[in-house]
Amino acid sequence: MIKRTIYIGNPARLYLREAQLVVDFQEEDKPTRSVPVEDIGLLILDHAQTSITHGLVEALVSNNSAVLFCDSRHLPEGLVLPMSANTTFTEIVRHQVEVSEPLKKQLWKQTIQAKIRNQAALLEKLGKNAENLRRLASKVGSGDPENMEGRAAAMYWREIFDLTEKFTRGRYGDPPNNMLNYGYAILRAIVARSLVGSGLMPVLGMHHRNKYNAFCLADDVMEPYRPYIDQLVVAIIKEMGEEIPVDLTKELKARLLQVPVIDICLDGASSPLMVGMQRTTSSLMKCYMGETRKMLYPEL
Repeated sequence: MIKRTIYIGNPARLYLREAQLVVDFQEEDKPTRSVPVEDIGLLILDHAQTSITHGLVEALVSNNSAVLFCDSRHLPEGLVLPMSANTTFTEIVRHQVEVSEPLKKQLWKQTIQAKIRNQAALLEKLGKNAENLRRLASKVGSGDPENMEGRAAAMYWREIFDLTEKFTRGRYGDPPNNMLNYGYAILRAIVARSLVGSGLMPVLGMHHRNKYNAFCLADDVMEPYRPYIDQLVVAIIKEMGEEIPVDLTKELKARLLQVPVIDICLDGASSPLMVGMQRTTSSLMKCYMGETRKMLYPEL
């Protein structure tokens, strides 16, 4: 069953009652709402006047729900995840810690090939030439030593948006970077939640290594999924037909919160992104356990 994404953007008090998340809005014209905790996959808190009880957080974590906190700019800032949500957690983590470098490099090769192919597929859907991207995908080596990912990105970002000014991708760059950042943050939370559900530690990456980053493995696994966010942002821009706002409106956020239910094709079968992500992280767990050497990534 697809889990729900709950967004709180108004002053509210959140607490637990009879296994339900109860939202008591502070505004008189808004009725109290509730939803079963077991139905929630992601809870997003995006208002400084929101309070949440310890009992509710404990219940959410116990049900493998992720809680995402936004900052004063309304951008995702912090993430709460369960320490483990898998009955064989200790055994899986031992294999994750002991995984060989050659295997990690092979898995990273698969990851980058899948990412570049999905970038190429999106450009082709937009009526643009992607032969060079597909050529780069075929040349990715173990561990991507020649940085085909970077070369592909330079070509990809130059072509994807039909904007009056040349687009430069960057975390603090001009719009539509703000929409991309928001969508990627939602995606990252979904990946981290799925990794924990598969018994893996998000901090131990196969490629990304940063002592200040607690989600290195999530940043690895999300790469082939990024073009789905890009596709959504392209669609939003075409529908707007006007200048992209610097500050995301509630309407834009609502569109970007559709990320968990985006349709993807995985191993020939269609499914919502959140469901497919669990299959991807499960395949990674099986690679670490020695059951297979191939990750399962979607094809755009």
